[in-house]
Formats: sequence, structure tokens, C-alpha cells
Amino acid sequence: MDTISISTEKKNEVIDITEDVERIVSKSRISEGICLVYVPHSTAAITINEDYDKKVCIDLLDAMNKLIPEGIWQHDREDGNGAAHVKSAIIGPSVTIPIKDSKLILGTWQGIMLCEFDGPRDRKIVVICK
Repeated sequence: MDTISISTEKKNEVIDITEDVERIVSKSRISEGICLVYVPHSTAAITINEDYDKKVCIDLLDAMNKLIPEGIWQHDREDGNGAAHVKSAIIGPSVTIPIKDSKLILGTWQGIMLCEFDGPRDRKIVVICK
């Protein structure tokens, strides 16, 4: 098990962590298996999407903000981040990627993304290769 540490800078942002995960896979020396990427935070998420055109990340955040507005959730009475919890639950806390020939099997344009919905914060991402 390895950990990636990231300090996010914005309330909502998407950060490409593909290279960090690829380094861990390479270090693991696993030629064939799976890689689990998991974020143990309830207001952040992990997804796979296009990493070539960075506007895709902006589109994802814009869509989430339109679908899940701020300030209308029961949890907002506790600490004002109800929308962040809903967004992260929809995207999800993890992805699993196959490994073949010691490389992640990702599509041509795919990358692994950390989605921050309640930043700025210090986030940990757990990566397990088996």
C-alpha cells in the first residue's frame, strides 16, 4: 500500500494524479493484476476521465455545481458542506484499474483524477497494487 499526498488549492477542483499512480505501479513490480485508487475523505472523490483536454475537468465541475447547488442541504446546518458530500457520493471514492505488462490499462485519453469538493485541504490517496 502506498499513499499520495496532495494539498488542494480551491474549493472545487479536479487534479490529474495519473503520473503519481503510474510511479507506484512501476515501483510495485506487478506485471499483471489490479490497482485500487481510493480517497478516504467524504468530500473528495476519484474518477477516470479525459486528461488530454483540461477543459473536461472544468466541464465536470460546472456540471456538478449546476446539478448540486450549495446551501440547500440538511447537512449545511452542521458545517456548510452538504453539496460536497453529495458530489463525492455520486462520483465515488475509488476506481480499480487493470495492470498488464506492469502498466495501467487506461484508454488513450484517460487519466485518474482526484475531485476536490470542499477545499482547500490536505488529501491522502491510497493506492494498492495486487
